[in-house]
Amino acid sequence: MAINTEVGQAPAADVGRPAPGGAGHGIVKRRDGVFVDPALLGADFQAAVNDIFFSNRYFAGLNYTVFIKVLYDCGPDLPRSRTGDALIRFAADIMDFLPERQALYHAVKIDSGSADYYFQPVYLADPDNPEREGAPTQLDFDEFVADMWVKGIRFGIDENAVRAAIASGKTDRVVVARRLEPVPGRDAQILEVSTDIHRNDAPRQLANGRLDLHSFQNRFPQVKKGERLLRKVPREAGTLGFEMSGMPIEPPVPKDVDLHQLAGLGTVVENTEEGEFLLSQLTGFLSIDRKSNQLSVDDKIVSRDGVSVRTTGNLMLKGNFEEFGEVQEKRIIEGESITVHADVFGNIISRGGFIMLHQNLIGGTATNADGDIKVLGIGSNSTLQTVQGEISLKRAESCVISGTRVVIEQAANCEIMADEVVITRAEGCSIAARKVTIEAAGPRKQSEMTVSVMVPDSARLDEEIAELTQRVNDFDAMLQKRKAEMDALTNLPDVRKYLMLATKVRKKELVLTPEQVPQFQKMAVAVGPALKAIGKISLDVKALEDGKQAGTEKITELVLAKNAVSGGSMVQIKEVFGDTIVRKMKIAPDAERVYDLPAKDIKVRLRGPGSVKDTIFNGARGSVQWDADAHL
Repeated sequence: MAINTEVGQAPAADVGRPAPGGAGHGIVKRRDGVFVDPALLGADFQAAVNDIFFSNRYFAGLNYTVFIKVLYDCGPDLPRSRTGDALIRFAADIMDFLPERQALYHAVKIDSGSADYYFQPVYLADPDNPEREGAPTQLDFDEFVADMWVKGIRFGIDENAVRAAIASGKTDRVVVARRLEPVPGRDAQILEVSTDIHRNDAPRQLANGRLDLHSFQNRFPQVKKGERLLRKVPREAGTLGFEMSGMPIEPPVPKDVDLHQLAGLGTVVENTEEGEFLLSQLTGFLSIDRKSNQLSVDDKIVSRDGVSVRTTGNLMLKGNFEEFGEVQEKRIIEGESITVHADVFGNIISRGGFIMLHQNLIGGTATNADGDIKVLGIGSNSTLQTVQGEISLKRAESCVISGTRVVIEQAANCEIMADEVVITRAEGCSIAARKVTIEAAGPRKQSEMTVSVMVPDSARLDEEIAELTQRVNDFDAMLQKRKAEMDALTNLPDVRKYLMLATKVRKKELVLTPEQVPQFQKMAVAVGPALKAIGKISLDVKALEDGKQAGTEKITELVLAKNAVSGGSMVQIKEVFGDTIVRKMKIAPDAERVYDLPAKDIKVRLRGPGSVKDTIFNGARGSVQWDADAHL
C-alpha cells in the first residue's frame, strides 16, 4: 500500500542531531521524511529498526501508530498516500541518540503484562563539569521509544500517557506500556434458514377462528424439495495479541463444524457463492434424530413418542405416517398409509394406501377410504371399515368389520359385511357377503351364529322380462293376423294374375306389344285398390316384425343380466358345531358396495330377523355348501 504519513513537530534543538550515513537496508531517508519499503514489512523491518536503535540512533518525529502497524500489522489501517508514493512514511528524520540524552532515561519496571516508568524532573549534565548540576530539560517521546526498544519493550507503549507525563514535568509513576491480549475468533456456527424446522405445539386454529385444543399447529414439519434448512457460518480467526517484547500471542483456534454430519437421509450439503447450506432433496416431512442431531426428510412421518394429548394431540397429516408408540384413547390419526407398531386405542383414518397395525386395536377404529387394513394382533370392541380393500386380522372380538374382502383366523361376536369373507373359525358372529367360506362355525354364549348370502334381487328383472315377453307375443299375434289379410288379397284371381305379369315385365321376361300395353294398364287400374291395401298391410307387417325382433333382443339382454348378477353368490361351511342359520339376503341387482354402511347400520341389518322362506340351512351339526349358480 502506498502511504505518505503526516508527522508532528520536529524534535527540540537539544534533543539530538541528524545521524550521519545511510538509514539502513529498506529504510529510506529523504528530505521529506523517513520511509519504509512495503516489501520490508514485518520481520525484515524489525531487523532494520533494531539496527537503528542499537547503533544509538532514533526516529525523530515518529508516527508511533504507523510504526507499530508496519512492524506488527497491528492497529488501524494505514492512510492512503496523497501523492501516490509507493513507500510508507513513518518518521521525519533519523537522529543520533546522544549519550548525555541516553543518560536521562532510567530503568523500567515490568510486571504482569505492563511496564511502569518513574517520571521525574531531569537535568542535562554539563559535559565540561560533570559535578555541576546541569540545565533542566525534558524527556522526548521519540527517544523514549528507542530507549524502551533497547530495554526490551518493543510493543504496546501508551503514547498518550507517555507524552502527558513528559509534558507535565511532575514526579509520577505511570504505566507506559501494556501487553495486548489476543482477541478470540468466532467458532463456526449452524444457523437455521427455514422457519419450518421446528414443531409448533400451539393449539390448531380452525377456519372459524376457534382453537382445537386436541390438535397442535404443526407437530410434524413439512419442507419442500430444494428448500434450504441450515446454513454454516464459517469460523473466523481471532486477532493476534503481542507481548511488550513484540512476540506474538496466538489466539485460541476457533472450533469448526462439519455440516455433513447433520445431513441425514433426504438431505444434501451444497456449496454456493452464498455459503454452505443443507438442502432438502425431496418434498416431505422433516425429522431430527435426538442422538446425532441429523436432519432427515422422508415422504413418511416417523414418530416414536406415541399419539396422546401430551405428545402430539390429534394428527391431520398430508402424507404417510409411521408410529412406534401407543395411540391413546380418542386420539385421531388421519393421513395416507398409516403404520403403528404399538397398541391402538384411538382412531386411525386413512385417505388411501394402507393401514398396518403391528399390535392390537382395542376400543378404537380403523377406516380406509381406498386400501387395505391389516391387524397382526387382536381387534377388540373396535370398528374396521374400508370402502375398497381387504381387511385381515389374526383375531377379532366384538368388532364391526366391513370391506371388499375380509380374512380372519378367529372371529367371535362380530358383525361382518363384505363382498367376500374367509374365516377359519367363527363363533357367535353375524356375517353377510356374496361369498362366504368358513372352516368351522357355531354360536358363542348368548350370541347366535348367522350367515347371510347376498343374492341380487332379480324380481324387477323378472317383471321386465315378463312384460317384454307379453309384448313380443302380442306383436306376434298381430303379425300373424296381418299376414293372413295380405295372403287373402294376394290370392284374388285378378290380383294374382296382375302381380305375376308385373313381375315378368319388371324382370323383362315378358315384353308387351303396343296393343297389349293399354290392356295391361286397364288391368292395373282394376286391381289398384287391392294393391294399395296390400302395400299398407306390408308396412304394418314390417313394423310388427321390427318390434318383435327388438323385444326378443331386449329379453335376451335382460336374461343375461339376470344370470350375471344372480350368479357368483355362494356359501361354504365345512363344519357346523352348534346352532347356525344360513339364509339368503336380497340386495339390489346393481348394488356395488352393499357393505359401505355406517357401523350402527351394519349391526341393525345383520342382527335383524331374516325371512324364513330364504333359509338355506338351520341346524347344529353338519356342513353347508350352497351355490347360487346351481339355483338359477
